[in-house]
Amino acid sequence: MQSISKTPLLTIEEEVELANKIKKGDQKAREKMIASNLRLVVKIARDYMNFGLPLMDLVSEGNIGLVKAVERFDPYKGGKLSTYASWWIKQSIKRALANHSKTIRVPVHLVDRISKMRKIIKELTDRFGREPCDEEIGYAMEIPTHKIAHLKSISAQPRSLDAPINDDSDTSFGDLVGDENQSSPFENLDTKMQNMDIQSVVNQLDPREAEIIKLRFGLDGSKAMTLEEVGEKFQVTRERIRQLQNDSIRKMRNLLTEINKQKSKEELHEELIEKKKMEVLQEFFQENSI
Repeated sequence: MQSISKTPLLTIEEEVELANKIKKGDQKAREKMIASNLRLVVKIARDYMNFGLPLMDLVSEGNIGLVKAVERFDPYKGGKLSTYASWWIKQSIKRALANHSKTIRVPVHLVDRISKMRKIIKELTDRFGREPCDEEIGYAMEIPTHKIAHLKSISAQPRSLDAPINDDSDTSFGDLVGDENQSSPFENLDTKMQNMDIQSVVNQLDPREAEIIKLRFGLDGSKAMTLEEVGEKFQVTRERIRQLQNDSIRKMRNLLTEINKQKSKEELHEELIEKKKMEVLQEFFQENSI
């Protein structure tokens, strides 16, 4: 590790020169470019510690990605090797983590998110002088609060899926983890609405608008209906339902904005959370209003 830090970094001109030599089969140029970027591998590998693989194994996997990047790098397409190589290094590390052992396999797409969560927790802890709550972490990451608890649970040291969560429980760790591929941040909006205390916003719409929103997004716990199904219920076209739905969404956004404006300076923390709640709702509607 110490020898890596002593290897000088390459300038853009040196990268171009070495890349040209590598294309001609120059092995010394290849080795020099790899050696000059090994510290990047270590830096990235540290972000993926405590996922079940020791640092040296992470570095080894990252080196595989670095080699691929060096062999594929084309300086004439723009950008530095470090930017290009970072993607290959991360992909190699994440793939190794996802396939590691017979314990719980963290889905590849969640590895980055967990790493980001850890960084944010550290940053917020330094800023606040205390451990941040899930709402604060969720706001900083721009994801729903309930997902933070899920990320925390799967970011713990890997354990057997059959292992009980504690000595007094018959529930296994696998029972709690569930199938991430079957979940969605917005698959149960009714629960999220209750958690965010914005059901009252829907109730401020006129009865027809409120009914359309509830039917379209299953806010009463029922299955969400399509534009066609809601149109049949109200005996109008699907496009008319889309128009009414989008008008209602705009009203809800305005109402939520007004609610946030009324908050006092003493409620700064709560205001931050409310803003995130509004963003979560807006994101859901934007994804489902097409």
